[in-house]
Amino acid sequence: MSVETVKKYLEQWSLEDRIQEFTTSSATVELAAEALSVIPARIAKSMSFKVKEGCIIIVTAGDGKINNSKFKAVFGEKAKMVPFEEVEELTGHPVGGVCPFALKEGVRVYLDKSLERFNTVFPAAGTTSSAIELNPEELFIASKAVDWIDVCKIPE
Repeated sequence: MSVETVKKYLEQWSLEDRIQEFTTSSATVELAAEALSVIPARIAKSMSFKVKEGCIIIVTAGDGKINNSKFKAVFGEKAKMVPFEEVEELTGHPVGGVCPFALKEGVRVYLDKSLERFNTVFPAAGTTSSAIELNPEELFIASKAVDWIDVCKIPE
């Protein structure tokens, strides 16, 4: 998919004009933070996992790390990231541009509570050089998230 697909998807909430596109890569937390001039923790990284029911996306703060015991407590199974070569096929977005918007049918989105520390966060917008600034409530609505979960460990 592309940033155009994400823009069209976000039109239903009149959020499409908030997408920012860069001339440099924003494919990693560090690159996105540099492109946006924000701390890395405010980058909302979308991580894709395989579970029994299919593919899920968990959006976490940029400094969050998945805690395996917390993941298992929520999903009833061990965390298994989608292999690099399958990410675009399963989510509809390329590695580095995976976002919680305009996903392939059946992909469920969960937001980690690590995002709630910030007034706004910056998820990708479908490419390796785009992002959008949203507050946590806007992100929850626009991503059509299933729920807020607590599966991350954040640095102290």
